[in-house]
Amino acid sequence: MIGFGETAVRCSASGCNDAADWRVNWRNPRIHSADRVKVWLACDAHRRTLDDYLTTRGFPTIVTALDEVPELVPDRA
Repeated sequence: MIGFGETAVRCSASGCNDAADWRVNWRNPRIHSADRVKVWLACDAHRRTLDDYLTTRGFPTIVTALDEVPELVPDRA
């Protein structure tokens, strides 16, 4: 259970309380430039699921380690 002041980084998947190890960096290319990076955090079990959810909707993504922050998310080739 997460209490007040909890500093643990948790997975963004619905209902998941596991610690996050990955950043799913993404953006909506219709409204954001490549340097506008949005982030969902993911545990090992949800890394692919969260990335697939975004890419099937046409959002460019880059999955990185939790401590790796990209400067931009370019359009897919």
